[in-house]
Amino acid sequence: PLAGVCDDEVADPRPYCEIIRQWSSLHPEFAFLPRKFKIAVIGAEEDRASIRLHDIGLQLVLDESGALGFKVWVGGGLGRTPMLAQVVREFLPQEQLLGYLKAILRVYNRYGRRDNKYKARIKILVGSLGIEAFSQQVEAEYQKNYRDDTLLTEEEIDYAKSFFSAPEYAPLIAEETTAPAADTAYGRWLERNIWQHKVPGYRIVTISLKHKNRAPGDITTHQLEQIADLAEQYSFGEVRSTQQQNLLLTDVKGSDLYALWKQLDALDLATPTAGTLIDTVCCPGGDFCNLANARSLPINEAILQRFGDLQQLYNLGDLSLRISGCINACAHHHIANIGILGVDKNGEEFYQITLGGETGQRSSIGKVLGPSLPMERVASAVEKIIDVYVEHRADSNDSFTAVYERLGKAPFKERVYASHS
Repeated sequence: PLAGVCDDEVADPRPYCEIIRQWSSLHPEFAFLPRKFKIAVIGAEEDRASIRLHDIGLQLVLDESGALGFKVWVGGGLGRTPMLAQVVREFLPQEQLLGYLKAILRVYNRYGRRDNKYKARIKILVGSLGIEAFSQQVEAEYQKNYRDDTLLTEEEIDYAKSFFSAPEYAPLIAEETTAPAADTAYGRWLERNIWQHKVPGYRIVTISLKHKNRAPGDITTHQLEQIADLAEQYSFGEVRSTQQQNLLLTDVKGSDLYALWKQLDALDLATPTAGTLIDTVCCPGGDFCNLANARSLPINEAILQRFGDLQQLYNLGDLSLRISGCINACAHHHIANIGILGVDKNGEEFYQITLGGETGQRSSIGKVLGPSLPMERVASAVEKIIDVYVEHRADSNDSFTAVYERLGKAPFKERVYASHS
């Protein structure tokens, strides 16, 4: 979501996404794959696209000589068998991208399971072969089909880049964005909902779609129309959606932030909670989805009622919560610090809790805490988990994942299940 504008980017990943999109559309190697196949690309060290959860993850990097290329990950995925992708090539020159992707696809096409749809993903193949054997297969396939005329040219890369030209930024110095003394709400919004921009004087703004009495990610037609107007006024007409179920204005002048905040606040879209516990990612669940085993939205609402105090949320710091209504894991609950999965027990809605998941530079899969809980106990369980975290963290910078890894799940499990054992 921050592609092309974040200040820690090696290169903009969007042109390479477009190259892959054009190459893969109607490509015959994709026509007979055992099952679905997803590719994610990032351009910075911070993983904002969860590349280790995809069949192929590509990270733009520079080698020792300064040449641009990719670190290639293969074999990620969630669902009923969550796995993190593993590195198959530390550095792939950018001109070799499509040939190497084709080699990976051909190995998967040749050896991927076709007798069981639950085992027909490349993650299962990588897991069964082992990453070293899989890598050898890919390298052999690539060398067998290597030809100079299959390499990406500078002209092709430049053509893809032409679709993503930067807007006409004004030459600004670092503009003052501090809050007026009377507006502590604005100060909180600056602290939680603003990202640094690569161009001096500009900022990236998170428009939070998390609010009481509204499903996470929901927005009214009136609000959406107003955001379109605000994008025209403040951000070169561009709005982006995020994996976190929020929206972004990518190119806002620092001097415009206060005026923008006032208008967002009037629209009830200035909730200053990005990255906090209640910045929940939640699937539609049983209220709207035929695949779901349980409802998700009431669980989110119950948790929200217990953590409505902003100061409490800020004291907790960055903390992720994701809620999925079934094993398809549409909310990616496996990679949340606290993940909740709806399950069906004899026709009744129960919820399994996982702890210790993480996305970004230190991706990890959460571990199941214990037996699934009925709906009425879930919010209380989350509150108890948070209590254990707060009691055992060294200071406010001690993350939930760090505390969980240090303690293990025993104290969390004991607190949640003690009175119902």
